[in-house]
Amino acid sequence: MQRWPAIVRAMLNRYRVIDLFAGCGGITEGFRRTGRYDAVAAVELDLAAASTYAENFGEDHMWPGSIVDWLKDEPAPEADVVVGGPPCQGFSNLGSKRDDDPRNELWREYVRVLGLIKPKTFVIENVPRFLQSTQFADLEAETEGGLLSDYVLDKKLLVAADFGSAQVRRRAIVIGTHRDLLKPIEVPDGSVPADRRKTVYDALLDVPMKVPAEQRDLPKTTVEHFGVTMPGAYTGYDLHVTRHYDPRSLERFTHIGEGENRFSLPDRLKSPCWLKHTSGAGDVMGRLRWHKPSVTIRTEFFKPEKGRYLHPSEHRAITHREAALLQGFGDDFRWCGTKIQIARQIGNAVPVELAQALGQYIAEALDDRL
Repeated sequence: MQRWPAIVRAMLNRYRVIDLFAGCGGITEGFRRTGRYDAVAAVELDLAAASTYAENFGEDHMWPGSIVDWLKDEPAPEADVVVGGPPCQGFSNLGSKRDDDPRNELWREYVRVLGLIKPKTFVIENVPRFLQSTQFADLEAETEGGLLSDYVLDKKLLVAADFGSAQVRRRAIVIGTHRDLLKPIEVPDGSVPADRRKTVYDALLDVPMKVPAEQRDLPKTTVEHFGVTMPGAYTGYDLHVTRHYDPRSLERFTHIGEGENRFSLPDRLKSPCWLKHTSGAGDVMGRLRWHKPSVTIRTEFFKPEKGRYLHPSEHRAITHREAALLQGFGDDFRWCGTKIQIARQIGNAVPVELAQALGQYIAEALDDRL
């Protein structure tokens, strides 16, 4: 595909984008960095996440409520691209997997909105298991005489690190292209070689490693969005806070070297369930590696017992600031909510570099087809 020089790109088309299930705005942030898009609408049910989005991209085009209620009594905005990731907990490999989880059906609301807006192209991102679900089969069926009959789908599993992210996060990406375009837009392959991937060291290079034990709380500031006052807005610098660890946890950390995990602990420091299970769950109480990409940053990254979230060299879990940087957010991105709410926003976001690469690719594909 043609790679236009920056001065030429500035003269090319700008495209209107709508972000459904927007969260804090990871996809919107990636698309914004391309300089090729204008955000015209967004939908997010979680008020803290919607407030974070509003703080960074504006409140005027955000619908802080359920997608079920959006566009029921108003005309649909015009857009060239619709993006979004319907809630994926029902498809996730973590915990129980239920095809009858009601959250799995929210993709139908995504389809309803697509039928109203009729964009040139749309992007759905989700966990890898989505592509093997009955819901995805139903989505494909919508292209055969259903609400998506004007679209052609392409799908692929992508690894965020192959697109410039400091994180090995696998995502299912589906791109739908309107049949009026000259040819379908296929999901791209990553272009970053395995030996050139961005690492934890690259992402955290400018972050102080030492966090005082008493530095546990966010500043006592508030912000108002959508008529509600909540904690915030915080920059990445404000998020560099730790948590309280009991002496036993701190002793465990000292026995785990870079890249190691719970298997490195002496038996006296292992929990009873760890003593019974001597294989599997290799990321539990694991320590990140400086010179490799991070594992997937999930919503409870601040709990070492939940995964490989120990700092590469410090005896603590990664901070909210470090997790946000590993997700691709800059320190100037502004966050709203409590520590737990912000952690959820960070963990649920699409890695910004992956979103940026997709946004650039789609803009250039539209340039070629219009």
